[in-house]
Amino acid sequence: MTENVPALLAEFDTISDPKMAAINAKHGDAHSVNLTKLRAIAKRVKKQQPLARELWATEDPNGRLLALLICKPREFDRAELNDWLRGANTPKEQDWIVNYVVKKSKHSESLREEWFADADAVVASAGWALTSERVVKSPEGIDGPALLDQIEREMRDAPERLQWAMNQTLAEIGIANPELRERAIDIGERLEVLKDYPTPPNCTSPFAPIWITEVVRRNEAKA
Repeated sequence: MTENVPALLAEFDTISDPKMAAINAKHGDAHSVNLTKLRAIAKRVKKQQPLARELWATEDPNGRLLALLICKPREFDRAELNDWLRGANTPKEQDWIVNYVVKKSKHSESLREEWFADADAVVASAGWALTSERVVKSPEGIDGPALLDQIEREMRDAPERLQWAMNQTLAEIGIANPELRERAIDIGERLEVLKDYPTPPNCTSPFAPIWITEVVRRNEAKA
């Protein structure tokens, strides 16, 4: 099969699911192709940075997600990553850029620092997501108490995406740092962010005190 932009867009048309598109739209996303099918296409196409750039430029929701699956994170320069994040149109695009591309690039730390302080809540949420990664995987140089101070001041009134990202950092700090755990749980209990979030059976609540306590319990059980 020819792997070019027109051919791929035509393929999306043949496998798009209007019902899926409607459900995704309720969550702010716009793709209409089942993600399992999209990943199968990515496996077939393989990594192609030029094709990824062409797909991203179309602004087609399915094409952009495919672009993020077939791109080569280490071939981006810093400015291009910044442009892609700021030009993302949906939460799914934003999440995939951070998790599939930026985290694997050599520019992740400098972008984390820039985005963390950005006035745009969506961009700032990406900075907080990268900060959560640092808390878990490379905490050297991360000021946990200062992050908790900021979370305590700002999380309750933050826009939704930023609030979720800050809440994740709160939970990761509490899980990874026994000396800060009690304070992290206390902040979560007082702010009550996501306390009543509906959680399916057998899933852990995103409410930070429950999240922290449950993950710590599981980790201790494995030890």
